[in-house]
Amino acid sequence: MSSQVRPSPRGARLLLPVLLLAALLTAADVPYAAVLPAGARGLWGEGGQVARAGRSVVVGHHAAPGLLADLARRADLAGRRVSAVLGRPVRPLVVVPDSDAEAAGLAGTGRLDGLAAVADGGRVIVVPGSFARLTPTGRDVVLTHELTHVAAGTDRLPVWLYEGFADYVAYRDAGLPVGTAAAELAAEVRAGRLPSELPGPAAFAPTAADPGRLARAYQEAWLACRFLADRFGDGTLVRLYRDARVAGVDQALASVGLTAGTLAARWREYVREQLA
Repeated sequence: MSSQVRPSPRGARLLLPVLLLAALLTAADVPYAAVLPAGARGLWGEGGQVARAGRSVVVGHHAAPGLLADLARRADLAGRRVSAVLGRPVRPLVVVPDSDAEAAGLAGTGRLDGLAAVADGGRVIVVPGSFARLTPTGRDVVLTHELTHVAAGTDRLPVWLYEGFADYVAYRDAGLPVGTAAAELAAEVRAGRLPSELPGPAAFAPTAADPGRLARAYQEAWLACRFLADRFGDGTLVRLYRDARVAGVDQALASVGLTAGTLAARWREYVREQLA
């Protein structure tokens, strides 16, 4: 299973209205088993339904056809946003279980507390309870984030790069101000507390002692990739990401004249400029 997304309360604060989309789609009356990955078949028997929009396919329980149609439209939008950055077509496959527990079982994990969706192999699994609490913009951001993981891959990469890159793609066309998308980190910066280093795995493990740390970790990673895109352009960020998967992040950074240390220093100053 690929990396987790931010907890739903963060997405629930995204208040901007969703982009208006045309071509409303109803759930198609076709057997879901034709497109559902083998590991997911049998969850709902033959009652499952399929909704399509553009390049996207959404598979879910027959009791929520309106949700499936809405998700299909959103997944197609998310796929087009990912394609715009990666430079190649993306064909989203989204699976909507009937409950959070069913989502966890499909993802092969014990619990998915607080998660709205998760990338799993070549598909995105929606966690229905948490996803339902997101605003429209929050749903678009989460789907785009997870589809980026599916399309771009995450292996051999530091967590700040693959999570930051997914958030960069997700927020690139979302229309959210930086201070809104990085509200928790902005509060820290305004209080005079800049992050000392790029977030590692421990920063993405929520703790009761610092419940806001996970949100700040995503925001720090996002701003690292946003800095790289602002400084070198989308194309160079994508190339750096792909090079890092092949040769490692140090060599990829060297190709643009950076080391881990110089990136961290410039990123800290960028965080200050963007959020202070």
